[in-house]
Amino acid sequence: MRKMKALTILLAATMLTLTACGSGSNNSNGNAANNKPANDAATNTTTGNDAAANTGNDASGNNAAATNDAAIAPIDLGGREIHISAWWDGTPKGDTADSKKALDKLHEVEKKYNVKIKYDNIPFDKYMDKFTTAALSGTPMADISILEFKRALAPIKQGLILPLSEYTQATSDINNEQEHTVKLPQLLGEEYFFGGKGVSTVGMFYNRDLFKKLGLPDPQELYTNGEWTWDKFLEIAKQSTTDTNNDGKPDTWGFADWAPGAARDFGVTNGAVFVNDDLTVGFTDPKMIETLEFINRLYNKENVVKVKKGDKNSWDETSTFKDGDVAMSSNFDWNVGGLPFEVGVVPNPQGPSGDGKYTYANTAQNGWVIPKGVKEPQMVYQIYEELQDLPSTEEYLGQNGLEALFKNQADIDMALQHINNTGRISLEEGVADYPWFTVLDDIIKKNQSVTATVEKYKAPAQAALDKLK
Repeated sequence: MRKMKALTILLAATMLTLTACGSGSNNSNGNAANNKPANDAATNTTTGNDAAANTGNDASGNNAAATNDAAIAPIDLGGREIHISAWWDGTPKGDTADSKKALDKLHEVEKKYNVKIKYDNIPFDKYMDKFTTAALSGTPMADISILEFKRALAPIKQGLILPLSEYTQATSDINNEQEHTVKLPQLLGEEYFFGGKGVSTVGMFYNRDLFKKLGLPDPQELYTNGEWTWDKFLEIAKQSTTDTNNDGKPDTWGFADWAPGAARDFGVTNGAVFVNDDLTVGFTDPKMIETLEFINRLYNKENVVKVKKGDKNSWDETSTFKDGDVAMSSNFDWNVGGLPFEVGVVPNPQGPSGDGKYTYANTAQNGWVIPKGVKEPQMVYQIYEELQDLPSTEEYLGQNGLEALFKNQADIDMALQHINNTGRISLEEGVADYPWFTVLDDIIKKNQSVTATVEKYKAPAQAALDKLK
């Protein structure tokens, strides 16, 4: 395998090229999808690194409209300040080779357009309120802002975000090769988000050492042979739940995760989400009901899940896999690094009603937007694109992070070829009062009937969506 490179290089590079994403009050590296819940309220203040998810995830590169057929020529902007906002400080520090390149590019662009580029660090818990209030007043808080997709639903409905078609050009990189800037998935039928390239590995991580010890079949071979299904996953989970000292309690377990996250990921592999793309209720879909029945079986009937702290729906259970006595966990690359055992990865197993297109729920997808009211948005966007035109230090996309995480080339290939860009956007956390988490509480913690629970919360879910619309 190619020579390992320090993960810190990746962290610096992605931050400085503005490809970071994720939710939280701290900086994020933009290389995974953090799926921590907001417990029904649209005020998630989690931390993470794609957390998820990643301004490079699922870039489509299609359906772009250009405002004209020629690039904008550089002009003197008279010393104007261009503000770029995030919930971290994106200012290049110049303290590494990559950071120095980014800083040099920053100075080059500032001189070329006679501007001063400012990076505004706004606390996450105040970010959306400030963004919305400022945009509604006609004086956006920044010329370019990063937003989570799920938090952007209301601003888009309010007409506060410009679609790409209003400021990108036919000759813009984003409308051609997308070498430096990519289009991110549509939201509500339109393209609003742009970002840098990146790699997210969100899937079924497994303890390869424990698999070898227990003589379990390799999930990657099963996947390659088209046998990696829910049934096979459950079969292996049962085989790896063992009581070697006969004390009546398992010494090793088949699976660990927080149940709501597992429900979202398994739902996607079965062709279902909690909120449909057209903002209709998703958990009444027979495919999601099938998913909830499977998750209930997994957590409450088969006894194959290790619950370390007693709450099956606790976010903390995403870290239980790190104990070393759990075979598998639907998890995130940023959460499984530096473990004392070898980690392998495979896409989440396909459900009986799935088509294999998507393999995980991407709840932390975010990207850069230009708010309504920004002056000369075409020039602002052109400046952003030029800031991204930096030479890469990697032999392939995501090399630094992937080689720091995995010891085997097979895992790197699996991440790049079969997991990256297979996340499906999940929006439920962006809908205030949407009862998706309550549904999981009733089913997983209170052992309520799946069908009865779905029926119980159908009307409140519809009311929450109607309010958003």
